[in-house]
Amino acid sequence: MELIDNHTHLQDEPFRGKEEFYLDRAQKLGVTKVICAGQDSDFNKRAIDLSQRFTQVYAMVGYCPDVAKDYDQKAEDLLIEQVQLPGVVAVGEVGLDYYWDESPRDKQREVFARQVELAHELKKPVDIHTRDAFSDCYEILKNSNLEYGAILHSFNGDISWLKKFLDLNVYFSYSGVVSFTKAVEVHEAAQKTPLERLLVETDAPYLTPKPYRGKQNEPANVYYVARAIAELKGLTLEEVAQATYANTMRVYGLN
Repeated sequence: MELIDNHTHLQDEPFRGKEEFYLDRAQKLGVTKVICAGQDSDFNKRAIDLSQRFTQVYAMVGYCPDVAKDYDQKAEDLLIEQVQLPGVVAVGEVGLDYYWDESPRDKQREVFARQVELAHELKKPVDIHTRDAFSDCYEILKNSNLEYGAILHSFNGDISWLKKFLDLNVYFSYSGVVSFTKAVEVHEAAQKTPLERLLVETDAPYLTPKPYRGKQNEPANVYYVARAIAELKGLTLEEVAQATYANTMRVYGLN
């Protein structure tokens, strides 16, 4: 059995200097590959550095909504250069966040739409963060070319949003939230998500799944995310692992 943590932040401070230790822990639970999500110039560079150090680590690069206000031509030129480096498999994480509102919403929408466009131009999938912004996210994606795929990271929408996004070329990535007792809408969405559109992630060091909720998350814990989904869908863990592994390999173009 093999699993892929398709969205993690192994380059974040809690893991600095201990990346190999955490990758070894992940390996023991069958997590054989991880994809480090970028979010700003610093996280993008760190993700690339890790992808060059470890064969089981891949990177994505992008500018998240928090830093959209700082996105300019210089940032875009660097992004285009980095996306084409070996080991970089996607543009991300990018998107909209109307909860924190760290950047003006019109700027968030502009920068998100531009990075989705860039992903298509560069023949890469796009990894998407959306919080309290499903309507605008959907409108942007509906009017974008998603030929190379899109992933809704840590999807927490209800069934109505699941159905709308299913009409697009979108994959749904579930994090530890799917294991939370009170996350009923996420449970229902996971149950209804077609197996061929399903991915698993940790978003480590955040969103730790049960049974370790309250502790620092890590890539190994994607095992428990997959287990929670298997229970919700009435499948074996091996079936969920096999499907999510194949889906991740396909959408990110991994060999």
